[in-house]
Amino acid sequence: MKSNYHKYIRIAAIIGIVFTAGTANAKVTLPSVFGDNMVIQQKTNAAFWGQATPGKTVNIHVAWNPKNFTAKADENGNWKIKIPTPKYGGPYNITISDGTAIKLSNIMLGDVWVCSGQSNMEMPLAGWGKIANYKEEISKADFKNIRLLQVDHITSNTPLTDAKVANGGWTVCNPKNIEEFSSVAYFFAREVYQKTGIPIGLIHTSWGGTIAEAWMSSSTLKTRPDFAAAVEKITKTGSKAEFEQELNLWNKIVVENDNGYQQGKLRWVDAATDDSDWKSMNLPVLWDESILPDFDGVVYFRRKITIPESWKGKDITLNLGTIDDNDISFFNGTKIGETKGYDQKRVYKIPADLVKPGKNIIAVRVFDGAGGGGIYGERNIISVVSANGEKISLDGDWLYNIGLDLKKVPPMPSDGPNRPTVLFNAMINPFLNFSIKGALWYQGESNADRANQYRTLFPELIQDWRKAWNMGDFPFYFVQLAGFMKHENQPKASAWAELRDAQLGALNISNTGMAVAIDIGDAADIHPKNKQEVGRRLALIALAKTYGRKIAFSGPFLKSYKIEENKVKLDFDHIDGGLKANDGKPLKGFAVAGADQIFHWAQATITGDQVVVSSPEVPKPLSVRYGWANNPEGNLYNQANLPASPFKTDNWEDSTKNIN
Repeated sequence: MKSNYHKYIRIAAIIGIVFTAGTANAKVTLPSVFGDNMVIQQKTNAAFWGQATPGKTVNIHVAWNPKNFTAKADENGNWKIKIPTPKYGGPYNITISDGTAIKLSNIMLGDVWVCSGQSNMEMPLAGWGKIANYKEEISKADFKNIRLLQVDHITSNTPLTDAKVANGGWTVCNPKNIEEFSSVAYFFAREVYQKTGIPIGLIHTSWGGTIAEAWMSSSTLKTRPDFAAAVEKITKTGSKAEFEQELNLWNKIVVENDNGYQQGKLRWVDAATDDSDWKSMNLPVLWDESILPDFDGVVYFRRKITIPESWKGKDITLNLGTIDDNDISFFNGTKIGETKGYDQKRVYKIPADLVKPGKNIIAVRVFDGAGGGGIYGERNIISVVSANGEKISLDGDWLYNIGLDLKKVPPMPSDGPNRPTVLFNAMINPFLNFSIKGALWYQGESNADRANQYRTLFPELIQDWRKAWNMGDFPFYFVQLAGFMKHENQPKASAWAELRDAQLGALNISNTGMAVAIDIGDAADIHPKNKQEVGRRLALIALAKTYGRKIAFSGPFLKSYKIEENKVKLDFDHIDGGLKANDGKPLKGFAVAGADQIFHWAQATITGDQVVVSSPEVPKPLSVRYGWANNPEGNLYNQANLPASPFKTDNWEDSTKNIN
């Protein structure tokens, strides 16, 4: 026992010597938000921080100020100092040294905007996004005073002090660097920069398919009864090995309950499978939009193709586009590929020895854990291509069969992004010392089923960020959800409408702004391609409210209403020259209800600066709703060609009230 004790003492001493030597030779290190090409917030006391040898003095020289700034590293090696910044300008150099200098170059003073949310904020110009006219937009994206910082996807159960970033840090906006960057953020920055000349720094930190509470701090969420238990569980989560063991057990349950398996082997993927009773689905499509609404789980797809004689004995390529979330793909029963991730392209090689002329079977097992699911994306992508470029399109009808509805098994354990606090910890917290101008937010699709909860959750997120940054009520501008899914023939309850109304309610918080996007959605695509207009509308808000430009920046918002006998008269803010139907046709999208709370389509006319609404089916109206649907048809605009926000005049109970 004694000899072991002395052995441990010797090992500890050696470790101490190594640590001391390493520390003695340490030099200043900076968090990932600092680097060449960065933008530092103008006209503020900007924080600089990092690590150095404990007790050592760090000297900072900034080219816009002749003064030498110093900070002393504490006992843990941490140092921090605030340096005043003048009006925008540059480029500047910065030197930070504790004896060994770090030089940062091509630095601009300007305005820094944090851009966050889920996939419609994440959607890049090219890549999986391919926005409208993306090739032309990319070729023109040459702005040396717009700078980009792309934050990598990472989660953490506890707050991190540094973020993982792509491309080595900040990059200059040019055609090469903009392709995979947020299109909404870029178009916002382009409009603001072109109108003001102020350099713009964009910190893009978003993650597709994520819930709002993932982007909030534990200090805020633990005060809410609906999230307190989940937050406590995350803070006490065990090791990664324990999680993986839990996940393996859950995957075993999935396989045991998946109808496509028999005795642990896939039985619905080979050519001999009897699929005569399978149903048909037209691909590409997200199945939530077609015949499997609100379905999460496993679906098998099959498609027969005829291979020409000339393809025999040669490698061919199977293109499946994008699949939400994960797939395992087969050709005549042989596995040819497997991919995880809703935004990943599926391109699989079918080896020559599997290629035979005549009938062949492609089978795909698709697993969707949450949200939209299926083989989706643009048409003319799904195909089989020969070695010499001949192509057989696979667009159209595929047979499908449900393997498993996830409602029939316990919830999937997760270390992923859709857990309270984990994205705030990893992708927001590292930037809280960094001075910013404001925030842009595009999110809500993943909270739509809990829209009533969002009425309080979203305002708390805004206040949570402002408290965490400790920079006062900085601008917080967000996008209201665009129209999505099929048009409804009759008025009905809509979770998406309730989510939009929750977003509208957040305007009661000071220094906020909402870009209405109801008119630029896509019934068949939750990621509409016109991101130019989304960015422009956000920029209009910023130009008016942050930069003081005297411009129209909003469509009509309901201000007040008055019921007179069988009519309801509506008054609006932001009419900007007057109200109009943008297509020159009668107003549409209005519905009224009486005491029975059953809504009927209404006639609506513009009278002066008012809209007057009535319906012969509702002689005593109590409520008016406009644009109240997943994908409403409305045409009320102002003379600045900006659309009215959907609204309701009642405070009747949400259809999502009891869903948390």
